[in-house]
Amino acid sequence: MLSNKQKAYLRALGNQERSVFQVGKEAVSDNLIQGISDGLKANELVKFNLLKSCPISANEVAIEISSATQSEIVQIIGRTIILYKKSSDNKLKLPR
Repeated sequence: MLSNKQKAYLRALGNQERSVFQVGKEAVSDNLIQGISDGLKANELVKFNLLKSCPISANEVAIEISSATQSEIVQIIGRTIILYKKSSDNKLKLPR
């Protein structure tokens, strides 16, 4: 579980990043989950957005993907979602 200070730090990092994935009319697919999981392993922090054609809400997508990848939701703003998953390499040094 992330503290508020850690979430604020990760939000600041995530706001500087570009969205890596887009969720479209197929909503959450196995390929999307695998891609986001690979992105979390490589970077620990992944940002993606929902297209207008996505049939489910951003909250539902975030919950479904975070539970499938065992990651934590850092932020949901509009149609943009940021997820975090700590890796064994500890690339990001979080504040305490």
